[in-house]
Amino acid sequence: MSAARQVVVEADGGSRGNPGPAGYGAVVIDPATGEPLAETAEYIGVATNNVAEYRGLIAGLTAAKALFPDAGDALRVHVRMDSKLVVEQMSGRWKIKHPDMKPLAARAAAVLPPSSVTYEWIPRAQNKHADRLANEAMDAGRDGRQWEASASTASLDAPARGSVSTPPPVQGPPGDQAAGAARARAALAAARGAADTLFPVPEPGVPDTTVPAAPVSAPAPGQPAETAPEKAGSSQQQQAGAPLTGWGSAPDLGAPVTLVLLRHGETALTPEKRFSGSGGTDPELSATGRGQAERAAEHFAALGTVQEIVSSPLRRCRETAAAVAGRLGLDVRIDEGLRETDFGAWEGLTFGEVRERYADDLTAWLASPDTAPTGGGESFAEVAGRVAAARDRIVARYAGRTVLLVTHVTPIKTLVRLALGAPPEALFRMELSAASISTVAYYGDGNASVRLLNDTSHLR
Repeated sequence: MSAARQVVVEADGGSRGNPGPAGYGAVVIDPATGEPLAETAEYIGVATNNVAEYRGLIAGLTAAKALFPDAGDALRVHVRMDSKLVVEQMSGRWKIKHPDMKPLAARAAAVLPPSSVTYEWIPRAQNKHADRLANEAMDAGRDGRQWEASASTASLDAPARGSVSTPPPVQGPPGDQAAGAARARAALAAARGAADTLFPVPEPGVPDTTVPAAPVSAPAPGQPAETAPEKAGSSQQQQAGAPLTGWGSAPDLGAPVTLVLLRHGETALTPEKRFSGSGGTDPELSATGRGQAERAAEHFAALGTVQEIVSSPLRRCRETAAAVAGRLGLDVRIDEGLRETDFGAWEGLTFGEVRERYADDLTAWLASPDTAPTGGGESFAEVAGRVAAARDRIVARYAGRTVLLVTHVTPIKTLVRLALGAPPEALFRMELSAASISTVAYYGDGNASVRLLNDTSHLR
């Protein structure tokens, strides 16, 4: 029996439009020296990111096999990719549900015996060589030609490598803070000395006009609740290597349920700053909102941490959730508890119009969480009750997992407020932009940790 021959394959794929002009790239690396042994790339026409990533994997495995045609079962390939979807599906930890992915996964699995291939997720910054190859292929396709190895400069852009060690197998589910996140932070710190986040930050929207961005005592003139001009994302992220704080530092609490809170994208009513809850017209996403949903989907696909998706039943959320689910190959569950506040007679009105027509009711609503909008809407206290019940259902169902909740302003602000133990008036002191991301983790002892608020960096 011949001695085992080990190589590393780094692969990537991309699409400029998703679907759009697409290409892949892969490099075979000697793990002892870090030197590239072979490069391959191809422009594949119009395809999605996920299809291109799978094509890159197939090409990388094929190139590794071609380098050592006589190695047989002695060839060992360690695949490194920044697509968590491909890594987890090929490792057997995630089901392959999308019909376009199943034949590609089967092709990849048939190149070499499954026992000969291992998989590792790496951050995008560590996959620059394959990423550059994929972009070279897409550039070639744009210019009406195919990629040529002799013209490639991808290796010049790749980070300098020493030996490439084969990491131990991942323990626990993807996104498991107790195992995977610590390893990811260590890998990032070793590779680039840069910050990693505690939650990695590694999901058709009217302005869910729930509350004004101004304090209760002085709402912004002429603006509806929660629809003041959007500010840049104000995410606060923990640095890698820094001590974990809050409940994340306790070693005996186990893996938390991490709820990633995605506000839906814009609808046609959002720029008009009108109240839009669960008692109105249930609008669809606008063109802007669809673009925001796609960018959110790209963001979550790149991170690869989301394992489940739960959505509000309202159309703008279902459309946003569908965009993410399509990229991740996941199903979407609907939870009625995640719907927006019913704003009663205020639905479709601006804040100024409500103040004109229902001044006394508006004043009372701003002053007390127990007061409902005019005409039989919901009070913030009622909304808090059903949101808390939805939270408890989801936390119980998805122990130790990372769940994307696609919902609205009031539910997201309520979850953050409850996690912080803040009073009801805290709702009026949080900014929450369309398609923004916030994150709250819940531990087995009932305590919560707010890790992110109103992050819009993926939209820029």
